[in-house]
Amino acid sequence: MKKSFLFVCHGNICRSVMAENIFKYLTKNKYVVSSCATSLEEIGNDIYYEAKNILDKYNIPYGKHRARRITKDDYNNYDLIICFDSFNVDNIYKITNDNSKIIKILDKDIEDPWYTRNFDKVYNEIYDGCLKLINKLGL
Repeated sequence: MKKSFLFVCHGNICRSVMAENIFKYLTKNKYVVSSCATSLEEIGNDIYYEAKNILDKYNIPYGKHRARRITKDDYNNYDLIICFDSFNVDNIYKITNDNSKIIKILDKDIEDPWYTRNFDKVYNEIYDGCLKLINKLGL
């Protein structure tokens, strides 16, 4: 069975969906990769337009997206849950009561660009985090 990875951020319209598509691109779609949110705020929404712009800028392909919230089934069905900040980790724990599969993509928190508008910075941190994760896991 293919390894599976779930990227999780607050709203599933910026960081997690950017990471999902960067990771798919870097690993040439060899794995099951998806993304979701910890909140209900953006459920059903597409990728935020600034996140699309930054993916376009770096030629990272993406498709149609609908933000969704993580479920216990998601937690059970994915091999690894990858977050961007401690807030995400805490919120997933509140939903699943388990944190054994959760890691942060970097040792430090990655800011939410929806609030900070630092899409280039966040893209670079996510890209770096994806590369480090791929190397760490030997993918």
